[in-house]
Amino acid sequence: MSTAEDQVMTVRNIQTVRSWNDTFNRGDVEAAAAHFSEDTRNFGRPVGREGLSRVLEDIHETFPDWKMEIVDAVGAADSVIIRCRVSATHLGVGKLPINGGLLVGVPPTGKRFEVQHIHWLKLRDGKIADHYATRDDIGMMQQLGLLPSVSRPDTRPLEAPKK
Repeated sequence: MSTAEDQVMTVRNIQTVRSWNDTFNRGDVEAAAAHFSEDTRNFGRPVGREGLSRVLEDIHETFPDWKMEIVDAVGAADSVIIRCRVSATHLGVGKLPINGGLLVGVPPTGKRFEVQHIHWLKLRDGKIADHYATRDDIGMMQQLGLLPSVSRPDTRPLEAPKK
């Protein structure tokens, strides 16, 4: 493939990822799932579009106001990496072991969180075929009041002992 073709593919794939994100932010789980291939892999595991749809549905049921704002997006041919600011209010009970598996069966706290995510997506034939993510699940759980917050260590310089 030529460099020009790679650039066109990169732009198209970033647009696909942005479209997926926009539809999911609107709460349209079915349209969001349609951006994934039939044989999609999630974290290297084959889950298919149906499995990914169940994950998106569980996120939306647990956090009906889920918003993932893309802060940065970079791509190279079939790969797109996005850095996001994610915020939502915990208003439902998680059923699937996602978000670190820490919300399964947990009653809604009614609390809001905002954390950072990085998602790496591989696309094939205009569909997302592979998905990996790094999320701040601990920060989310702390903001939801489900894990204690840890105070930051004192970072002031140590004083030299007096002579």
